[in-house]
Amino acid sequence: MAKLKVDGKEVEVPDHFTLLQAAEEAGAEIPRFCFHERLSIAGNCRMCLVEVKGGPPKPQASCAMGVKDLRPGPNGEAPEVFTNTPMVKKAREGVMEFLLINHPLDCPICDQGGECDLQDQAMAYGMDRSRYRENKRAVEDKYIGPLVKTIMTRCIHCTRCVRFTTEVAGISELGLIGRGEDAEITTYLEQAMTSELQGNVIDLCPVGALTSRPYAFQARPWELTKTETVDVMDAVGSSIRVDVRGREVMRILPRVNEAVNEEWISDKTRFVWDGLRTQRLDRPYVRRGGRLTPATWQEAFAAIAEKVAATAPERLGAIAGDLATVEEMWALKRLIESLGSANLDCRQDGAALDPANGRASYLFNSTIAGIEDADAILLIGANPRFEASVLNARIRKRWRLGDLPIGVIGEKTDLRYETTYLGAGVETLTDVAKANRAFFDALKAAERPMVIVGSSALTGEGGAAILASAAALAQEIGAIGGDGWNGFNVLHTAASRVGGLDIGFVPGAHGLGFAGMASGGVDLLFNLGADEVDVAAGPFVVYIGTHGDRGAHRADVILPGAAYTEKSGTWVNLEGRAQTSSRAAFPPGDAREDWAILRALSAVLGKTLPFDSLSALRAELYAALPTLRSDAVEAADTGALSALAQRTTSLSHSSFGSSIGDFYLTNPIARASKVMAECSRLAHADHLQAAE
Repeated sequence: MAKLKVDGKEVEVPDHFTLLQAAEEAGAEIPRFCFHERLSIAGNCRMCLVEVKGGPPKPQASCAMGVKDLRPGPNGEAPEVFTNTPMVKKAREGVMEFLLINHPLDCPICDQGGECDLQDQAMAYGMDRSRYRENKRAVEDKYIGPLVKTIMTRCIHCTRCVRFTTEVAGISELGLIGRGEDAEITTYLEQAMTSELQGNVIDLCPVGALTSRPYAFQARPWELTKTETVDVMDAVGSSIRVDVRGREVMRILPRVNEAVNEEWISDKTRFVWDGLRTQRLDRPYVRRGGRLTPATWQEAFAAIAEKVAATAPERLGAIAGDLATVEEMWALKRLIESLGSANLDCRQDGAALDPANGRASYLFNSTIAGIEDADAILLIGANPRFEASVLNARIRKRWRLGDLPIGVIGEKTDLRYETTYLGAGVETLTDVAKANRAFFDALKAAERPMVIVGSSALTGEGGAAILASAAALAQEIGAIGGDGWNGFNVLHTAASRVGGLDIGFVPGAHGLGFAGMASGGVDLLFNLGADEVDVAAGPFVVYIGTHGDRGAHRADVILPGAAYTEKSGTWVNLEGRAQTSSRAAFPPGDAREDWAILRALSAVLGKTLPFDSLSALRAELYAALPTLRSDAVEAADTGALSALAQRTTSLSHSSFGSSIGDFYLTNPIARASKVMAECSRLAHADHLQAAE
């Protein structure tokens, strides 16, 4: 720790702090454009100037000078820093004046207007006039893809975007070329950026040089109602803010959550909002004469009641999709059980995960933040770049610190960091040492090794055996230790999966799983938003969902539900963290929240569920599962993993591939989005070009 005085106030800070961070610890506000806590130091905007007592007779850049670089006074007094002296004030006014020499006066038509760092700091630290009358320079706009719009004349060369893409996203596709007046940020060849995290440069840009292309000229920040909620595009559970005008979602932004997503979100999370408007189901439908026709709620419920009455209980079933909340899955589970059926499943991908094996068998046990403590990682059938982009950035963050061997069993692909490719599938998993002895020795010598099993590796007949083998390997290398470290992790791709497993939305005694129900094992199937599966001809399908996707096309009765931004619900992310979303908008037309639909349907079926409100439903849910009350992560019992590791059996020969066929089109909301469709087209073209 180091002691220093900031404006006469003595503070003690870690000796690796910069003067800027130390000043903020003391309560002083330091303006900045180029400095960012999660990026390397550039020191090129010079806005954060301070005066150092005993230092050179000129202001110092506080972001590029550390507290350990300060000299104490002649008698050992604590070094002093001043942030509000006349020298500092004059220096900041000069820097701001220089920045505005070439900055265009287009605030009225700039999308950054109202939330622009340059506007704010010009008001607080700038002058009220300019002494320059020369022509402003102009820079040609660059095409960097369908997501980020560039107006490069506004650029102040803070290089935040360059540092983010290089350091966090892991791509070298943005850079600064030229010198002096000719300096400009570019992608060199003006091609679309290929990162799944590129939209974060919009938040990082302190001016209007990089803005959201889909959001361009759509709204002003003061027109929007802002709601803090949770992302469901993957199983990470990133903290987001949904901005709404009227009934329409206008944009989605990240919130800071150090334990989950830091302050990054994936491009799918950020730009999927236009899919919430299109192809929506806004009224019930009933299939008559082979065609889906509009109906009233009463007519739809009557058609379901008639079919339920004519169906034996053991021929009823229910499946839950990837975007279902815990509350609606609980309501559907209670309804199906009250009808006398044990045919339930939330694993529409067919992964061999079972709550009977213990919670540790399906959680990301080390937690997302725990990745930074790992000293060796083995990926088994997982592609975190597409399955959990923000989590992949956390792995890259740890990799950049050095001394982190990362091995891959499965698909050989670019994960944005260096890896050791071990093999394609089961043969490698059964004998990692044979595949690469050096890596296996490093894995076994690690104090905190981590094994990440992708959900795609657990699908099919051999899924349970692969899970047991992965647990046995984790135990062998010491990933499941007695010092509180549990490095056995399952990487889910669906936001609803862990919550569904927690509440036991899996087949009961003698019940059918998803494969058995979808292949015709039931006569009536309740489909709660499962749109990535095919149901064979035969069963009468009741679809509760939001979009006219695959599930709706197969349905005999459609009950329109609410999207994740239109309801309050609980989501459990892959590390077991229960998070509650808040309603930001209202569902369109006659659509209703899913739990309310199931409660109304239960009354028509004569099996009325014992709750009339969401709070009453949650009271029952919390009584059964107290872990859902808070967003804390509770460590799962590792004893279950030891038992699981003992069940290893011979494995059939197979290769592991990612369950994500197209990162941008993984759910009905994304498939209804024009922006995601364009991103998918570009990604497919890049893939074909790389293959050639």
